[in-house]
Amino acid sequence: MVKNLTEGRPLNLLFFFALPMVAGNLFQQLYNMVDTAVVGKFVGEDAVAAVGSSFPIVFLSVAVASGLSMGCTVVVSQLFGAGRIHEMKTTISTAIISLGVLGLLIMGLGTLLAGPLLQLLGTDPDIMADSRTYLQIYFGGAVFLFLYNTLNGIYNAQGDSKTPLIFLMISSLTNIVLDLLFVIRFGMGVAGVAWATLIAQGLCAVASLLVLLRRMRRMPCEPEKQGVKLPLFHMVAVKRIAQIGLPSMLQQSLVSLSMMMMQGLVNSFGKVLVAGYTAATKIDSLAMLPNMNISNAMSSFTAQNIGAGKYERVKEGLKACLLMVAVFSLLITVIIFLFGNQLLSLFLDPGDASGAMGYGLAYMHTVSLFYILMGLLFVPNGMLRGAGDMAAFTFSSMANLFSRVGIAYALVYLTPLGANAIWWSIPAGWLIGAAVSLLRVKSGKWMRKAVADR
Repeated sequence: MVKNLTEGRPLNLLFFFALPMVAGNLFQQLYNMVDTAVVGKFVGEDAVAAVGSSFPIVFLSVAVASGLSMGCTVVVSQLFGAGRIHEMKTTISTAIISLGVLGLLIMGLGTLLAGPLLQLLGTDPDIMADSRTYLQIYFGGAVFLFLYNTLNGIYNAQGDSKTPLIFLMISSLTNIVLDLLFVIRFGMGVAGVAWATLIAQGLCAVASLLVLLRRMRRMPCEPEKQGVKLPLFHMVAVKRIAQIGLPSMLQQSLVSLSMMMMQGLVNSFGKVLVAGYTAATKIDSLAMLPNMNISNAMSSFTAQNIGAGKYERVKEGLKACLLMVAVFSLLITVIIFLFGNQLLSLFLDPGDASGAMGYGLAYMHTVSLFYILMGLLFVPNGMLRGAGDMAAFTFSSMANLFSRVGIAYALVYLTPLGANAIWWSIPAGWLIGAAVSLLRVKSGKWMRKAVADR
């Protein structure tokens, strides 16, 4: 259901807007975790490492898709908040066409370059074949990845976080059923979980598109635009999307680049650490979801209210989101300390305290203490992104990522911390990035960056 975020109490509005987004991403992460759990339990630890080694490259494709779709989200939100429905519809069709074509290009390139990229990361020869198989099949569904990210962003831009939740629930359950069928019943190994993901994403993307097209046909334009032909593709829309999407894609790609550099560092410690790190990052990705989705909610809230000219309301929303991330961060830290062993045992042998299990617990117990810093980075960045202040958003993200990588390598090679340096570098990066972002918010310069007016 379309929802106007420019009216109502910000705390209640943002909480109930973000909640379905968190739940939807929980389902999305659920099937990623099931992929790892199924291969870990029914194929072996090497299979877990194979899926984990390909993750930074998978994340790169997700980064490009989600970064560009964010451009669509912000522009659609600002136009929706301003009541410019005719322009909004053209922006939506332009985004679907553009990003669909780009998804096809990534599908071809990714399939061809899967092997060389894995070699670049220093993937262990023992797991190279499985990693390449997983990656090539995954890239085969890149067009669905791009399409779904775009559609999800459009729904959120219109204040609708419930429809994507329904699709993700169906997709997740489909993926889980196919995982079990392909791996256990047909013995397809790593290829089985890759095919399960591709099929589930494809079904979700097509269903989302059909529902959105039906909604757009029923949504009336402004009275003065009634009967005016609606262009399906327009270069003004492309330029507006690019003004947000390209810097956001750069930021997301830098995230991926930093993950590749970190993965290379992790790989240098051997496949046992890779397995522990992979399992821990699966839990970590799940734990990040509340902060990440509150940040996304802040982006849509900011964009709609800037479109409506309500700048003071944006500040009220920021305070509400910071309160929410503080509460969620504390709760998740407690859960990880109480149930860390049980969570990791979904992927690894619980008796292996000195091997992969030990590395995974060390990671989780260190990083989870500082989730509040992640919230202090994500929420202001969501506000800057929604305002269209992409230079500040990108700079904050770069400060976080490159300081994290630099600190990790420095601590590994210059101190006796060894692998523990990898987990300590993560909150250090959050702290630096948050400082940059909060200073920009305090300056007030973000108020002059509305994209829909350019």
